[in-house]
Amino acid sequence: MKILFGVQGTGNGHVSRCRTLAKALKIAGADVDYIFSGRDPKDYFDMQAFGNYTTYRGVSFATLNGKINFRKTVQRIRAFRLVKDVRELDLSKYDCIISDFEPVSAWAAHHQHRDCLGISNQAVCQYLKPKEYGMIANVIMKYYAPVTNPIGLHWFHFGHKLIPPMIDTFDVTPTEDGNIIVYLPFEALDEITQLLQQFPDHQFICFHPGIKQLSQQKNITFQPLGRDNFTHALVSCSGIITNTGFALISEALVLGKKILTKPVSGQFEQIYNAQCLHTLDMATVMENLNSIKLKYWLGLSSPKPTIYPDVATELANWIVSGQTEPLLSLSRRLWSQTIFPENVNQRIKSLGYV
Repeated sequence: MKILFGVQGTGNGHVSRCRTLAKALKIAGADVDYIFSGRDPKDYFDMQAFGNYTTYRGVSFATLNGKINFRKTVQRIRAFRLVKDVRELDLSKYDCIISDFEPVSAWAAHHQHRDCLGISNQAVCQYLKPKEYGMIANVIMKYYAPVTNPIGLHWFHFGHKLIPPMIDTFDVTPTEDGNIIVYLPFEALDEITQLLQQFPDHQFICFHPGIKQLSQQKNITFQPLGRDNFTHALVSCSGIITNTGFALISEALVLGKKILTKPVSGQFEQIYNAQCLHTLDMATVMENLNSIKLKYWLGLSSPKPTIYPDVATELANWIVSGQTEPLLSLSRRLWSQTIFPENVNQRIKSLGYV
């Protein structure tokens, strides 16, 4: 099967998730071409799994001090370039089109009257209609990367045909070395530093796009982004502080790491993710870089891990086999293999789900 897979490149979470699925698709025998958009080509890293991928400008959101900056976002849009890329992307040689919230592939499929699988956390809005989104956000979600067959990834199904997260297996057993990982890429690095230095009895490892070389400042180790060193730190840490994207928090859940999360202000997807994590008792949420909330969270114990099945393998086989099994059947089968910690099970029962 020949597949075109479009990946949203703005955040590392999309790339990380699709890296996991890319490996499974290769094992399943698929021949896949990958395109990425939303990031400067020089800023991609650890891309070996995608072979000779292609990059496009696409459309990305601009942030300033942890908030969506709509004026700069609009200034970034190059409508004629986007239309040109969409019209020139020939899909005739592909048996299947997949978009992980990537607009060029999705709109090309729409323009050429092709079905398109939308595999992403954003696709949950097609089913759940989150009130946190509001009218403008729902319009963006509908038209940013339109797909014909949405497959929503989520931490719980909430009674819909969603599927669990896709997570790479970890080769080592998780440990706790006392370090706290901090990955807040949409926040100002100096503000992060000021917050963390208020807690000199705790050691923090800070990853951020603005860090270009390894350095140490009091109780904070600053590390540049890189998949291997980040994964090593994640597996051995005692907790993680991060924005409320989907992929990294999913990894932290399966590793049994306590999570303190701050949604990017104005980023409706992250606001909704934070609400879900709070509702399910999976994480502690803070609305801003709050020292009081951080002090409370540092005193919490680590949770039990959430056990999700091998979703990437199941999904890759489902795609390559022609999607003959109904999505609802696939969803139920995967959730039946999921094991939640007891506190999460109690929350799920209180919400009326069995």
